[in-house]
Amino acid sequence: MDNRSKPWHGVMVATALPLRADLSVDYDGFAAHCRWLVANGCDGVVPNGSLGEYQTLTAEERVKVIETAVEAVGGGNVMAGAGAYGAAESRRWAEQAGEAGCGSVLLLPPNAYRADERSVVAHYREVAKAGVPVVAYNNPYDTKVDLTPALLARLYEEGLIVAIKEFSGDVRRAYEIAELAPGLDLLIGSDDVLLELAVAGAAGWIAGYPNALPAASSALYRAALAGDMDSALPLYRTLHPLLRWDSKTEFVQAIKLSMDLAGRHGGPCRQPRQPLTDEQAVAVRAATEKALAEGLR
Repeated sequence: MDNRSKPWHGVMVATALPLRADLSVDYDGFAAHCRWLVANGCDGVVPNGSLGEYQTLTAEERVKVIETAVEAVGGGNVMAGAGAYGAAESRRWAEQAGEAGCGSVLLLPPNAYRADERSVVAHYREVAKAGVPVVAYNNPYDTKVDLTPALLARLYEEGLIVAIKEFSGDVRRAYEIAELAPGLDLLIGSDDVLLELAVAGAAGWIAGYPNALPAASSALYRAALAGDMDSALPLYRTLHPLLRWDSKTEFVQAIKLSMDLAGRHGGPCRQPRQPLTDEQAVAVRAATEKALAEGLR
């Protein structure tokens, strides 16, 4: 096991949210899912992120999702998504997470428009006032805002963030971040660069595919972190056809389909997400069934 000295370290699963056929939230199913993830080698959960379809949830649903996760696995093991259009709303979500007992929050930069550096810094300053450790989330593809290593160093030096979920896919950034902001924890942000960022010194993984295959995913992460390439590389090659879906637009639908195939309820998504095309579903199904046939769980 890695030394998980801080609540944002380790395998933190960006949880998919089980929905019933009428698209209402299955809170009992979600609680069971959170407990199952931890029982199968994961360290905690990250609810109300993109994988949890937070953009489609009502305020009441978002609150109940966090409360359900905290009750299921303990607040120290929950990193609550605090994404919102404005800093004031994100701060309120961070405050709610703190009141619920969450160990940290995950915070995107402003994404209502293409924010400049001043806007990004002001955004993180406002949310940091909630007093909950903030993990920044760099997703320049969806937000059109790039948290560059230099900007991350500025946020870290000001005490606004404790870690970065790095989703750019550019593994070279790991080394620049370490040079410019020693002490800022690097968290693997996209499943398909897990091995590369683990080797580069990541302290954790905000993960998608453990929703379907938690034991195998956790084993991969531990082996990669330990530098055990004899174990990690074959497992990485086997899982990579699935892991790369985490970086695709249809990642929520793909992961939920894999959950269904693995015997866990993934279920439907809310609009605007549409079901996978037949071609996409065939690819996800084949990769999932191959992993399951090889005994991965």
